[in-house]
Amino acid sequence: MQKQISAAPTVVYPESDGKPMAETDRHRRLIVDFILMLEDHFKNVNDVYVSGDLLIYYEEGNIYKSVAPDVFVVFGVSKKERRTYRTWEEGKTPDFVLEAASPSTYHKDITDKKELYASVLGVPEYYIYDPYAEVQPHFQGYRLVDGVYEAIEFVDGRLPSVVLGLDLGERDGNLSLYDPSRSVWISPPKERITEAEARAENAEAELAKALAALRRFQENTDDD
Repeated sequence: MQKQISAAPTVVYPESDGKPMAETDRHRRLIVDFILMLEDHFKNVNDVYVSGDLLIYYEEGNIYKSVAPDVFVVFGVSKKERRTYRTWEEGKTPDFVLEAASPSTYHKDITDKKELYASVLGVPEYYIYDPYAEVQPHFQGYRLVDGVYEAIEFVDGRLPSVVLGLDLGERDGNLSLYDPSRSVWISPPKERITEAEARAENAEAELAKALAALRRFQENTDDD
């Protein structure tokens, strides 16, 4: 009697770690705004993937070897949607990671995750920011040098990201992105829509004023 050959068991990589996306509204806004700003900034670059709160698996076959950065960017991979990010399939680990910290997460952010991002994933740049400034320092960045993270120095009150070609800095009390090539702050897309609507309303108001002035001029000319 021939033995039946059974298929190798398929490893199922969970899409959730059961943890909430963010602790507070301010943390959630920070994460969402950063993802939107980075997606918009790199929208015309085909091989840049921006995501956040997505499980990254970094050891094939081991569902326990995973991490879910609040925000991360990978250069050299497609923009396609993913349910999870598996480094052995992508052939690439993140180039940029931002963690939105709090008193309950800071110790892990500055120890376990920092070691993981440096030694295992080799993330070139790692940033930690506490939107409530309840931990000190509440804003810090690290750049990988010879396998070890070195603190990034502030320049004009901002931390320059060589990887992104942008600066991270506080604007009106919130962490944002600054484009040094254009000397402008980057706004989340929703803010750009609001700004565009405001400009359109101002343009309409100016046009209405100009038309009213033209009518008065014509009326005065006709009277003469």
